[in-house]
Amino acid sequence: MDLRRATDYALFLDLDGTLIDIAPTPEDVVVPDSLARLLADTTEELNGALAILTGRSIADVDRHLAPLVLVAAGIHGAEIRTAPDHAIETKAALIDADTANAVRDIACREPGALVEFKGASIAVHYRMIPQAEARLEEALQDIVAARSDSLMLCRGRKVLEIVPRHVSKGGALEVLMQLPVFRGKRPIMIGDDLSDLSAFEAARRLGGRGYKVAGALFRSEEADFTDPTAVRAWLAAQFKRDT
Repeated sequence: MDLRRATDYALFLDLDGTLIDIAPTPEDVVVPDSLARLLADTTEELNGALAILTGRSIADVDRHLAPLVLVAAGIHGAEIRTAPDHAIETKAALIDADTANAVRDIACREPGALVEFKGASIAVHYRMIPQAEARLEEALQDIVAARSDSLMLCRGRKVLEIVPRHVSKGGALEVLMQLPVFRGKRPIMIGDDLSDLSAFEAARRLGGRGYKVAGALFRSEEADFTDPTAVRAWLAAQFKRDT
């Protein structure tokens, strides 16, 4: 694929595990100094047809990429911003207090578990205690089972997240592809985790494809990129930018 044919493509990028390396906690990530400039330049070359699709909130994306502001879908599609100067639209209700408290109670029984409340979702990170995965998953699945009409459990890289059932990165990609800046282009999604699979499928349905980054889900031999460094180098090479 050659992104220099800029009028042909729309680019959708996951963040953690795709553009930046996974860290012990969401706050510990190291964002390369060059990343914001690289994404700004790529967006310009693609005439604006670039978006971030992430499990993070859009506000968190903005904080890590400041001063850059991009089209984005956050919390696995529960938030969408359709243009850099537009407001963030919420596509799902907040996780109710009873559910949030039940999740916190479960995490408290597993020292080392980290709870991340994002508003429309709530995640339990267990990277520090991988031996607790089965216990956490069973307990969280019990919570979701009582609310299966509205919530589901999403598995990620050492994280279990309760998210709204009706949202997904694939759904967000389809919404963004209807915008004038994206419409008529071939969508390319790059991601590394389970939540990216729906976006891969949506990209293929719309005439594009998904590219895999090696990690916990994709083995090196089946992936298109070995790690986030390789993704950034590939982006830079498209337009001869420094990473």
